[in-house]
Amino acid sequence: MSDADRERELRRLERDRRRRERGETGYFQQTATRLDVAEADQYTTAETMIIPPELLTPAGEEPPRRRLAVSTAIFAAATGLSRVLGLVREVVASYYFGAAGKINAFTIAFQVPNLVRALVADAALSSAFVPVFVDLLKHDRKRAWRVASTLFWLMLLGLTALSALFVLVAPWVIGIFGDPGHDRALAVGLSRVLFPIVALLGVSGIVVGILNSYDHFTVPAISPVFWNLAIIAGLALGVPQAKTMDTKLYVYAVSILIATFIQAFLPLPWLRGRDGRLRLVLDWRDPAVKTVFVNMVPVTLGLGLINVNAVIDMFFASRLIDPNLAPTAIQKAFLVYMLPQGMFSVAIATVLFPTLSRYASEARVTGDYRGFRETVGTGLRQIAFLLVPAAVISAVLAEPIVRILYQRGHFLPNQTPVVAAALAAFSAGLVFNGAMLMLNRAFFSLQSNWIPTWIALGNLFLNAVLDYVLGKWLGTWGIPLATAICNVAGAWALVVVLRRELGSVDFGGLASTTSRVVAASAAVAAVSWVVWQPLDSTLGRSFPAQVVSLGTALTAAIAVYLLGCRLLRVRELDALLSLRGRLRRA
Repeated sequence: MSDADRERELRRLERDRRRRERGETGYFQQTATRLDVAEADQYTTAETMIIPPELLTPAGEEPPRRRLAVSTAIFAAATGLSRVLGLVREVVASYYFGAAGKINAFTIAFQVPNLVRALVADAALSSAFVPVFVDLLKHDRKRAWRVASTLFWLMLLGLTALSALFVLVAPWVIGIFGDPGHDRALAVGLSRVLFPIVALLGVSGIVVGILNSYDHFTVPAISPVFWNLAIIAGLALGVPQAKTMDTKLYVYAVSILIATFIQAFLPLPWLRGRDGRLRLVLDWRDPAVKTVFVNMVPVTLGLGLINVNAVIDMFFASRLIDPNLAPTAIQKAFLVYMLPQGMFSVAIATVLFPTLSRYASEARVTGDYRGFRETVGTGLRQIAFLLVPAAVISAVLAEPIVRILYQRGHFLPNQTPVVAAALAAFSAGLVFNGAMLMLNRAFFSLQSNWIPTWIALGNLFLNAVLDYVLGKWLGTWGIPLATAICNVAGAWALVVVLRRELGSVDFGGLASTTSRVVAASAAVAAVSWVVWQPLDSTLGRSFPAQVVSLGTALTAAIAVYLLGCRLLRVRELDALLSLRGRLRRA
């Protein structure tokens, strides 16, 4: 920033301060009150309701508490419904395809387009785009929308060309994974059907980024509801009509493609009424366009390397362990593991990302990072409060959870222990993965994008080594355990570097909250097992009996956790109870 630009920014901040002192609406408050909703994105879900609303507007401004409480409830309902439907989708898929056999060809076929999606579209694109778009909105809204329009068309054209290229080289790419499901040709065909989702999610990344920049999260949160519904409908209507397993799997792939089209274009009408619109323009010479793509390189690597790790996991599972079971067993466990991840940590990190970007933008001028540090600290405490008990429950009750979700139809009883062991191993790294998501967003807000990227690259190498060693030693569940160890290492490295960058991030408060939460979660582990085990032995393994035994154990675990947090005075519980009161008054 030049001296002239810095002086203009300081004058703008001073005018904004004077407006607030006179009781008028300041710039950031104008933005907040103009927007519809202030909670999370299409990759997120439910309990962001415990985020204190004061963190959703900059310090010194009174948030519209009642509106935020209602908005939070709407978001929680939409994203919670999405996650429930996601589980229903997996239950239906497991009924038709199980975890062994040709479904492993589908699992591998989906890995490659999903990896490219993570690298060049979707969340990675939004994370690079939002800080640039937010900065442009402060000074030149017309230019901000011109840049957004340019990026929309560049991503659509570029990713469509990339999809066409993959259709040609698919046999060689899938060949890397050996013979998944003992049907490589099927895996190649399915991957060709699925790859166009990359282009669809590329344009979706721009649309979602725009809405997130205006703190509108509800519609992106609702979009996955329709995505899941479309896939469920495709499976329920199409699979019974198909005669062969190959045809049934193609029905699954086409259903995903149609559902992704719906998800990508559903939010478009909500761009109306903003202070600009997407137009047919290709102003690729604008420096801001270049800035987004430059920022995307480390962001793409930082976020996309998580998916690279997943592909590496699939490679070792297919090549080293069992190509007819291990890839899908790990994928099924990963989907259950991602339920609390999406409900809590992804949601918190996404909701706080625009706020962190605004704090970071102002701090670059004023040098005051106090609000930024407090927001990061609060996000990490909330993640610990929610994910520590979730990890404990996922590990202790892994087998009954997997059994009640998946074990029916083609999903046989001998597949349940394999998936359950993988879920328990994944759970060991759940909290640390949530912390990494929050810390990555903090670095992206500071536009220090290469820091999490280098750490992710180190984790990539560590994950490959551990996959090989633990996969050979422990079998299928050794690969999720490798992922958990990498999550611990990555979170520790990000914390060390962020502390060096900012001086402090209230790690004392984080340690206090985490220690109390761990103590409460120890009681959760004991109670959940003590309640479930005798009920399971007495009632048996019928579906109604499992609902009673597992449901009773989960209810007891939640009650014990909340009571323990109340006795230990965990302040994040107070935030939850406070918001519940605001929702009632609203």
